[in-house]
Formats: sequence, structure tokens, C-alpha cells
Amino acid sequence: MQHYHYIFTGSGLSALMTVYEMILSGKFKDKTILLLDENPKKSNDRTWCFWDNSTPFDEIVSKKWNVALFADENFRRNLDLNPYQYKMVRGLDFYNLVFDLISKQENIHFANQKVTDFEELGNHCIVKTETENYTCNKIFNSIYNPNLVKSQTKYPLLQQHFIGWFIKSKEEVFDKNKATFMDFSVEQRGNTRFMYVLPTSSTEALLEYTLFSKDLLPKEEYENEIQKYIQKLGIKDYEIVEKEQGNIPMTSYKFWKHNTKNIINIGSVGGWTKASTGYTFKNTTKKSKELVELLSKETDFRKFHKTDKFWFYDLLFLDVLFKRNDLGSTVFSALFKKGNPTLIFKFLDEETSFWEDLQVIWKCPKGLFVNALLMRIFK
Repeated sequence: MQHYHYIFTGSGLSALMTVYEMILSGKFKDKTILLLDENPKKSNDRTWCFWDNSTPFDEIVSKKWNVALFADENFRRNLDLNPYQYKMVRGLDFYNLVFDLISKQENIHFANQKVTDFEELGNHCIVKTETENYTCNKIFNSIYNPNLVKSQTKYPLLQQHFIGWFIKSKEEVFDKNKATFMDFSVEQRGNTRFMYVLPTSSTEALLEYTLFSKDLLPKEEYENEIQKYIQKLGIKDYEIVEKEQGNIPMTSYKFWKHNTKNIINIGSVGGWTKASTGYTFKNTTKKSKELVELLSKETDFRKFHKTDKFWFYDLLFLDVLFKRNDLGSTVFSALFKKGNPTLIFKFLDEETSFWEDLQVIWKCPKGLFVNALLMRIFK
């Protein structure tokens, strides 16, 4: 069996971002690294968006917006994002960036193999694929096991699930300088449902029908709603250029409790997704930097975790949405109708002081969150 210092089971966003940070640090040139994944990462299978006021990954940012629309059935508000910009990165552009960098490293390898099992055996680990077995010192696992969360009831689990169409229309209906962050004017049907629109020109945009809810829908329902929204925009003639779909777990479950000395869960299975929003890219850039920094000082992965005030805020928010999924539009609208957009985004980036936290939280429906707090205290 071939031995490596580090093996990544899965090569999605969290694995590639961590390897990217390892390369940039220059501290791991003497370590052999293997990435294993059945997906060769040769197609544009997803789109990531994030707000930012600096320039990381600007070379692969395909579009930026300074203004974002928030809407529900009763009002529309253009959010001035300054000093932030809302940015879009295509999955394939990110994969190409990182794999190009990996190809220049003699110590890092990728194998297009499906992982079937892995375990820790004392001071080393073993990873099994459909065709080979490997040993290593440490495993970075990003293969999500939904049963971890579904088998417990202490922490609620919602899904952020969506289907998106990138369309090209004959009619010039899009404002290429303004993204639609959330449009809750679509029928809610007892859930938290919204449209998300990312225009790249006056005739081209990615439209995603998105839900924060417990259960997935039949594929036809997502696509029917996208078609309705396209008609609502006044588009009669268009072509579908690409399609994408996703399902992101939203939970405050303590994934890090499953870390061992030599195996760490990263990405969604490590709790790296922002629980209250499902946003992953920005959180992953932060977590990967923290992990690489820890790795240069520590040998025990169990030391990589923290429970802070933002974890608790997310927990209360998910408690509310889990019990009253029909009120998602009400909660978000209360937040964005009069709230300071810059402060809200800073809060969602977990960079606010306690006083700033209160300014954001105070906009939310107080009864719902007080009840959730009391339930947590006396549970």
C-alpha cells in the first residue's frame, strides 16, 4: 500500500481550498498529499457567491455587483452593499485555478477513485477505494454522511435546496449591475421559498428557485416555478445554457465531535457551511486558513473547533425556521426592510461586536426568537 502524509477523501470546495492554502503557506513541501474523488472536476457543476470588501480570488470572479435587490410580496428594496461587493465564482474556474497550482507541486497527487471506507488505526489511517488501498498519517474527510444529523433530534436540520437555470433571452430585461439577493414574492406554500437572480448581462442571468425547508421537491416543481418567474419578468424567447442543482445542509449540529486525533471532517460534514444561510465559499476560505495554521503547530485534530456566539445565533434561527417554516419570508423581510445592509452582511460574516449584533437581532420578530431562546434554555 502506498503511504501519504495527508489524504483528502473528496476533492470539493473545502478540500481544494485547504490544499490551496497549504501550497500558499509553503510549509508542506516535504509532505506527500493525495486527493481522492470519483468526480474529476472537469465541468461547471455549481456556482458560488459571496460578499467581500477585499480581493481574494478576483482573478476567477466572473461577475461583481454593488447593489442587490431584496423583495417580498409587499415591498422591494435595493440594498447598497458598499463597502462590500457581491461576487460570483463558477465552480469550473475555481477547480481549474487550484488544479493548475496542484499540477506544479511534485508532492501533491490526484486520483480519480471513489472512496469506499476509511478508518484510524492507532497512529496511522487507512483509506480504501474501489480499486486500491492507501495508508496515511492524517485524513481530511469531506464525504457527507446525512445519517449523522438525521439520527438525532437535538439540533434541527433544514436543507437549502435549489435548481438553477442559466438562460439567455432575446429580450433585454436584466439589470446587469444589480443582483436579486432574495425575492420572496413567489408563492410560499408553507415554506421559505425565494428566487435568486444573478444577471451577467442585460440578456443573460442565472435564476435559481431556492427553499430553506425540511424536504426536497420533485424536480418538476422547481423548474415550473423558474418558468413562471421567467414569464413574470416578461421574457418570451429564451434558451437554457446550463442547469445546476444543489442541496446544502443547514444545521448547528456539532460535527467536530466526530473528529479524532488523525481524522478531521471538513466542508459540510465539518460544519463549515454557515448554518443560518447555507453560504459556504466565504466560510470555507476562513476555515481552511485556520486549519492550515493549526496544522503547522498541532498534531491533534480534536483541537480544531469552537462554539461561539454566532453558532448560538444560528441555532436559534434554525429553531425558528424549523418550527415555523412558513414564516421565513417574514423573518428575512423584517431584517432587510429597514436594517443596515452593510451591518447585516458583516453580522452574517461573523465579524460584528456584541453591540452590533443587537442592532441586527433587534430587527427580527422578537416573539419568535424569545420563544426559541426559552425552549433552548429549558429543553
